[in-house]
Amino acid sequence: MGVNIPLGIESFADMRENDYCYVDKTSFIKELLNKKFKANLITRPRRFGKSLTMSMLDDFFDILKDSKSHFDGLAISKENEICEKWMNQYPVVFISFKDIDGNTFESAYGMMKAFVADICLKYEFLATSDKVSSINKKTLFELQSQNAAPENVKRSLLLLTRMLSAHYGKKTILLVDEYDVPLAKANANGYYKEMLEVIRAMLSTALKTNDDLEFGIVTGCLRISKESIFTGLNNLVINSITTDRFDEYIGFTEEEVQNLLTDTGFTDHAQEIRDWYDGYRFGQVDVYCPWDVLNHVAALMENPAAKPNSYWVGTSHNDVIYNLFSYKKYGMKGKFEALMRGESIQEVITEELTYDTLTADDKNLWSLLFMTGYLTQDKQMPIKDNVVTLRIPNEELKYVFKNAIIDWFERTVSKIDRSKMFEALWKQDADTAQAEISKLLLKSISYHDFKESFYHAFVAGMFAGADYPVESNYEYGDGRPDIVVNDGDNDRVMLFEVKHADKNETIEHALQEAIAQIEEKRYLEGIDEFETVVCYGIAFKGKKCVLQLYPAKE
Repeated sequence: MGVNIPLGIESFADMRENDYCYVDKTSFIKELLNKKFKANLITRPRRFGKSLTMSMLDDFFDILKDSKSHFDGLAISKENEICEKWMNQYPVVFISFKDIDGNTFESAYGMMKAFVADICLKYEFLATSDKVSSINKKTLFELQSQNAAPENVKRSLLLLTRMLSAHYGKKTILLVDEYDVPLAKANANGYYKEMLEVIRAMLSTALKTNDDLEFGIVTGCLRISKESIFTGLNNLVINSITTDRFDEYIGFTEEEVQNLLTDTGFTDHAQEIRDWYDGYRFGQVDVYCPWDVLNHVAALMENPAAKPNSYWVGTSHNDVIYNLFSYKKYGMKGKFEALMRGESIQEVITEELTYDTLTADDKNLWSLLFMTGYLTQDKQMPIKDNVVTLRIPNEELKYVFKNAIIDWFERTVSKIDRSKMFEALWKQDADTAQAEISKLLLKSISYHDFKESFYHAFVAGMFAGADYPVESNYEYGDGRPDIVVNDGDNDRVMLFEVKHADKNETIEHALQEAIAQIEEKRYLEGIDEFETVVCYGIAFKGKKCVLQLYPAKE
């Protein structure tokens, strides 16, 4: 196959110099220059290639680089006039805020000062330039040594654009990646207002009425309201997931994915990749998540029998989903269940948000899910009056939601008094136990496509936080019971065989299948290390549950 898959590489230069597979997005340069916008905000969900796109722009424009070879054979190399005028012809300030973090504002601000110092050290040659004022040189030194006053840290991007413009006699290009990451982390740790003041000042001073700026591009996940962070920046052009501009340049298109699969020899996996990682709608274009596609292709190169997996698990935080489950407004639960059934819902979406009010009401919550990629626009239904028809994009996100449901249930049920259920189960009172389990089931989320694996997790989750060791598919007799609950302190063990009735099967029939499997596999044989062994068959259908003791009491 001979294709080098670039997992976790966000440097365009590294990709080109080390012969990694690169999906050509350089036509973005031509469209960007044709638009001639002074200040651009581009918002996309995480893991869609924003940082690589910004690195590509930096490599193309930066006057400190000689990057012609990096663009050989790519679309932009055919645009001779653009390349002659713009390639490595302009000073560029390229920064990313993705690593600014801290449990306190003092800690995060310390990281910001160190980060600014590193950026300023890149331009140390400005300290000896005879075209730069001595006052600006003094401030540059203070920023480099992390001794600058807070107001100069806030004006650091403006300072660099001015000094570079003075030195080269050309206006400066400013590229700011992941501008909202420090705000998200600040909100999570309780210092949102303090960090907002810093980020707002850094961006507004550099982008607003800056005569030394050629153009600026800012990327992020969310569009923070103009009143909150972009106050007075009237020249800012918004390019969000609902905007047609630049819609095909961040994310993989169908054609790009098919070309990748052809190059790697995995065209027979096209449908599974489409089902799992396609389905996002940006502007007028359907796109795949590049991070997922590349990870799955890499997995196939290691093992051609590899099954699709969820790569969002390690890259996104699912608290936003828990907020959805926990929201008390009437109808929210039903809307979520409709989404999980593969249906669409219509909601009013606001694209201007603030981190400190993300979950203040249901409109903000649905907007957050939409902007962060958990939900997407149904392309069959155009947006009208800010009403968006929402759906779950693909199988991967459905998988993420399923696991979030299970996790949410375990968090919730651990706070519920289940003593009556435990007592009934150990006393082999199946009727009372069934009634108590049914109550728990009603507190969960349901949808028509729940499979047996979900109900296995549900039964295991019934014992969450109750100090009962729970094993799954542990070997007993000739087979493996689905769930084994061990209460060694009281010398007893409980076994469950779990079945799920599909839409054409009765729940009673599924229960008898569970009992028959217990008998056929002889689960109770060979368990002589416990004084008490309790065994149940349990079956589910939607929100219904039936339970039967085995062997039945006389």
